[in-house]
Amino acid sequence: MIRLRQVKIPISEDNLLYQQKKIAKLLKTDVKNIEEIIIQKKSLDARQEVVYIYEFDVKLKNEKNILKHLHNPDIFLAPQEKYIYPTPGTKTLRGQIIIVGAGPAGLFAAYLLAHLGYKPLVIEQGKSLEERCQDVNLFWQTNKLNETSNVQFGEGGAGTFSDGKLNTLKKDPNFLQKKVMEIFVECGAPAEIKYLQKPHIGTDKLRIVIKNLRQKIIAMGGKFLFETKLTNLIITDNVLTGIEINQKEIIPCGHLILAIGHSARDTFRLLYEKNIVMEAKPFAMGIRVMHDQKLINEAQYGKYASLLPPASYKLTYKAKNNRGVYTFCMCPGGYVVNASSVKNHLAINGMSNYKRDSKQANSAIVVTITPNDFGANPLDGISFQEKLEAKAYQVGKGYIPIQTYQDFLLKEKSQKLNFEPLTKGNYTLANLHEILPDFMIEAITEAMPEFAKKIQGFANPDTLFAAIETRTSSPVRILRDLNYEANIKGIYPCGEGAGYAGGITTSAMDGIRVAEAIIKEYHN
Repeated sequence: MIRLRQVKIPISEDNLLYQQKKIAKLLKTDVKNIEEIIIQKKSLDARQEVVYIYEFDVKLKNEKNILKHLHNPDIFLAPQEKYIYPTPGTKTLRGQIIIVGAGPAGLFAAYLLAHLGYKPLVIEQGKSLEERCQDVNLFWQTNKLNETSNVQFGEGGAGTFSDGKLNTLKKDPNFLQKKVMEIFVECGAPAEIKYLQKPHIGTDKLRIVIKNLRQKIIAMGGKFLFETKLTNLIITDNVLTGIEINQKEIIPCGHLILAIGHSARDTFRLLYEKNIVMEAKPFAMGIRVMHDQKLINEAQYGKYASLLPPASYKLTYKAKNNRGVYTFCMCPGGYVVNASSVKNHLAINGMSNYKRDSKQANSAIVVTITPNDFGANPLDGISFQEKLEAKAYQVGKGYIPIQTYQDFLLKEKSQKLNFEPLTKGNYTLANLHEILPDFMIEAITEAMPEFAKKIQGFANPDTLFAAIETRTSSPVRILRDLNYEANIKGIYPCGEGAGYAGGITTSAMDGIRVAEAIIKEYHN
């Protein structure tokens, strides 16, 4: 096949016939010679004229002869870009492989291991997806929280109730990301995620994908135990030999993949007590900002707004107090959700469905935080999160606290809103100054006018703020060596909770890497 890069397609002509004609013209051949077109990449360029930028692989007759007569650096023989599965070893396993956590890291580690015949056991303290969705919806309706089955815990992990964004900036020499996307598509995700610059699945479709992924793993020999909590580690001579679940049952274990997610605070404390080496790491916290999606579309696309999908944005700023301020997990056409997982504590997040068809955009605006803010003990960051989440719960009386930007500047509790916020879970009007630390207030206040220079209307008086966004990433990193093992042999920290990923895709990729490391141990 021949690869063509940097192919510009006007947004009004984004169809197969136009693509065929454009490709034929670039290759100086007839459309009839084109046998197959595979989209490798698609992105939107709105810097001047708004166009789609494509990268195509094209199969056609007489490819070698056509390439001979072309002298364009953006047209060349398509390279082989395929993930190569590791070869299973022949040595006997040291003991059962158990994966703690059924988020993307745990599921993709399980997929690879099951695919190669290793029959992993996945334990998850939350419920299966079907039951978890019932618990989450009940919480949003009644504010009755199930601490082990909620937006943070349960099959699929925290990302299941998010926008389902899959983009990553990680280098990918072994095509792990490509494989992750292929597996998602096999399990029901839209095929476009394999080539879009900013792919997303959406909360609604992601639920279907996760269920299908679990069924594939089971069909290949894997096993799942839901409502099953890791409560102890059995360690002999610095080697893991088993685990305790639900404070009563001991299961022998030779390899434990800790894909625990960024909110598994009880597990972090257990690991600390067991002398698993970990450290506090920087993370970020802040608020959610809400706008009319139409405002964002017009600011980003101008006259083309009606022709394009809901617009997103990414904004950064360095405040005078030396804090980084940036938008995070932007959800076009989405909702602000109550994402709490601890009673009498409140945390929020954003989510979108696949169509991103609500009338509002929301994004986190977060401020960088380092161990200098909360302490050097590995668990101090967790305590800092908990303190602010408790404040948010108290101020909002269990509901999502919301304030207009104008009232935020005036330091006054909002009395009325110019538009109704779209939330999952009830909200209440509040003064966010009663929740946020001073350094966070200063940084956000300074950043908002700067963000408005890039997106017109971003700092309108009726813009809405909600608090508090605390779960951007793990406040802890569980240290591991070059073989992905912790200081206790047989324990493999993995994914976002362990401090090695930031989102669905990078977590899934890390899960595959850890599974590969275990498989490598059994080569002769």
